Amino acid sequence: MLKILRQIWNTKELRESVLFVLAMLVVFRLATHIPIPGIDVTNLKQFFDSNQVLGLLNIFSGGTMEQFSVVTLGVGPYITASIIFQLLAMIVPRLEEMQKETAGQEKINQYTRLLTVPLALLQAYGMLTLLRQSSLGIIKELTPFDWAVALVAMTAGTIFLVWIGELISERKIGNGVSILIFANIISRIPSLIQQAAVSYDSSQLFTWIAFAAIGAATIAGVVFITEAQRNVPVVYAKRMRGTQMFGGVQTSLPLRVNMAGVIPIIFAISIILFPPMIAQFFVNAKTAVVANAAKAAISFFQGQLAYGIMYFVLVFLFTYFYTAVVFHPDQVAENLQKQGGFVPGIRPGRPTAEFIMKTLNRITPAGALFLAVIAVLPLVVQQLTGSKSLVVGGTSLLIVVSVAIEIVNQLKAQLTMREYESL
Repeated sequence: MLKILRQIWNTKELRESVLFVLAMLVVFRLATHIPIPGIDVTNLKQFFDSNQVLGLLNIFSGGTMEQFSVVTLGVGPYITASIIFQLLAMIVPRLEEMQKETAGQEKINQYTRLLTVPLALLQAYGMLTLLRQSSLGIIKELTPFDWAVALVAMTAGTIFLVWIGELISERKIGNGVSILIFANIISRIPSLIQQAAVSYDSSQLFTWIAFAAIGAATIAGVVFITEAQRNVPVVYAKRMRGTQMFGGVQTSLPLRVNMAGVIPIIFAISIILFPPMIAQFFVNAKTAVVANAAKAAISFFQGQLAYGIMYFVLVFLFTYFYTAVVFHPDQVAENLQKQGGFVPGIRPGRPTAEFIMKTLNRITPAGALFLAVIAVLPLVVQQLTGSKSLVVGGTSLLIVVSVAIEIVNQLKAQLTMREYESL
């Protein structure tokens, strides 16, 4: 590791890229401490601690929501916009064709940025309305001007983070949006350790050891599943071009166990958040039936058992769904056939696509089960230990480890490329 770090520092372009990314993260963290006026942060933190679903969203955002800064929404609206266009590409042939071209991908990225603005405005309005209805006195009475300032500030904060994320991505040492989420989660570690240290006593020694063991096992599992893949052998037929022979190479087609990443967890969180957030608007309805139904919905989603089961099932199902969105066996088989490649013992074309799909269906359940277990791990640990001070955040660990692996791989690729250039 020290050798790699030394190589990175001695390479001017990589050194500048790393320092630039660190500088952008410092700017980002400074922005998280610019508050929206008129918010009681103490009561806001108490509100998030008392709400299971919103507490989960706060953890996922890295704690920016309980601070209620100008970047409270994070890159959530941008991620939502990206998911919307990915889903539209499945049903709109024009978008599907655009995804295959570089210029088309740039167009889709531009559309995604444009869609981020109304989504951020809508989410900001919903969050402010939700906080106003709380009985904890989180937010004061807002004038129309205050509303406009808050909405514009929160929307601008999201667009600012998207811009920073794209600047980071241009440095080619990782995905900028993922790195921002990574930084959000990492920033919570010092405060969590401080809280745990303050509440520690000698009787909790076994609990601490158990948490450390669960955390280490979770990290090992995340690394194993993230890197796990099934290699399908592929052979390229020999072809004559002029007087030279090409092909005859044997390689493999890697099929990852967890091809969906953390997107199924984001999908599941969005689905679980939607009903209780809508129900919050009808708690004080004049019609008793509507008000009681809203309270019942909120109470149902606050229940640990019901919430945990729904979360587990949704993550499992969405893993299958998103894998089908991002991976198309027919296209893979078609590309192999065009390039003169084939799977030994399998005929090119449709039989190859069916073989790849069959193989994928065998390994996807392991990835889906792993993601579902990771998602509900904090709830299980909390129920078993009864402790809230130290809870192993499976989703947070998944994001942190996945992003760290991606950054390491990108840096190694940059170093390898420069070694070939020097030769």
